[in-house]
Amino acid sequence: MKRRIVSMMLVAAMGTALLAGCGGNTANSSTAEKSNDTAKEDTAPVTETAGTDAETGTSDEGKVLNIYCWNEEFKSRLTDHYPGYTEVDATTGTIGDVTVKWNITPSDDMAYQNNLDAALLKQSDAAADDKIDIFLVEADYALKYVDTDYTMAVTDLGITDEDLSKQYQYTKDVVTNSDGVLKGLSWQGCPGVLFYNRDAAKAVLGSDDPAEVQNYVKDWDTFNDTAKKMKDAGYTITSSVNDTYRVYSNNVSSKWVVDGKINIDDNIMKWVDDSKELVDAGETGTYDMWSDDWKKGFYPEGNVFCYFGPAWLVNFSMAADTEGSIGYNGGWGATEGPQGFFWGGTWICAATGTDNQSLVKDILLQMTTNDDVMREIIEKDDDFVNNQDVIVEMADSSYASKILGGQNPLGIYNEGVSKLDLSNLSSYDQGCNEEFQHAMKNYFEGSATKEEALDLFYKSVLEKYPELTY
Repeated sequence: MKRRIVSMMLVAAMGTALLAGCGGNTANSSTAEKSNDTAKEDTAPVTETAGTDAETGTSDEGKVLNIYCWNEEFKSRLTDHYPGYTEVDATTGTIGDVTVKWNITPSDDMAYQNNLDAALLKQSDAAADDKIDIFLVEADYALKYVDTDYTMAVTDLGITDEDLSKQYQYTKDVVTNSDGVLKGLSWQGCPGVLFYNRDAAKAVLGSDDPAEVQNYVKDWDTFNDTAKKMKDAGYTITSSVNDTYRVYSNNVSSKWVVDGKINIDDNIMKWVDDSKELVDAGETGTYDMWSDDWKKGFYPEGNVFCYFGPAWLVNFSMAADTEGSIGYNGGWGATEGPQGFFWGGTWICAATGTDNQSLVKDILLQMTTNDDVMREIIEKDDDFVNNQDVIVEMADSSYASKILGGQNPLGIYNEGVSKLDLSNLSSYDQGCNEEFQHAMKNYFEGSATKEEALDLFYKSVLEKYPELTY
């Protein structure tokens, strides 16, 4: 009966779509091309477990490792950094005598979750070589999976609290289920910062030094005052009101749903009021994120002062590889901004029923706890890794980001992650956040009053979640 209930939960949960993951649907295409043969040879396995040679992948378990994900990001990390992994083709690799099969389905229109859900519902009856062994989830819908029996507790793999002692607590909170059981791990943290146009900062604020720029964006009142200065100089403070949304929504004092009733936090309404003033003053736009208009600020002629995001945004999603872009010329800087927040992240879950438990355990440990692998990911991929000791070490090193004009941003990211509070996460977050932004666009653009936009929001959420009231 419990299995049937869990299956019904998965089917019922398939009605929401992911706005953007760690990098949205944008993978760092160049990452997959990077060679890391030396690292593969030199990195010792984290653990030796019965039935598995962790370095070669030989095993008395399954001979096929099936991994489900939505883009190339994790594949590139495993290819570049996991000892003994050999790439065969775009969807196949090997670890010793184990064949690794990648089932990659884009997340657009719920395609990834729908594909994963269908496979999980067949997991108990699937042939050994067809069983899902590992699948990836994102923060916006992690609870959908970790609150079911389809994900294994990491302790059931033999992974201990000591193994995970260097990881940021928030990354564990995201994939801890309602019973307090940890059901996944991540190699990365995604604390958000404010990325600013250095040329605009020098022209309008008199300096592009991160500490100086922070004085002009240290809180929302100061940020909004700076927006006026930027407009007078021909810049918008952000490309869109949606650039600031996650900063506000990550700093709420209550959940989206309380006792079955839709609840709009005061900080969400502050975003509405602040954003309306900025739009009406011509100091920002209302573009949808990832749209062509939103992306214009990646280039100097777009005249946008700042974007908000984690490392993956500026490194992989802001045209840093495109000649003529601000990132290509090292023209962005990073500072903390008004409030700490996070955006995205990718978590590795072990699927219940896997016949490769020892190999799955080693992948989790190598890719999320191995200090050497963590350093490699920072240096080669410009990612912010899920290891507090390595981050502190590298923040004081010669590591520098070309995209950020030679700045070492790790200390600023680390400062932001220390302020994160995920106690108000809920399984309704994705749907409520998306529908709220969609509804409020009508208000910002003048086609609806605030009350009419709120009514539209409630109606849209109730269509997704008919069990709720408001």
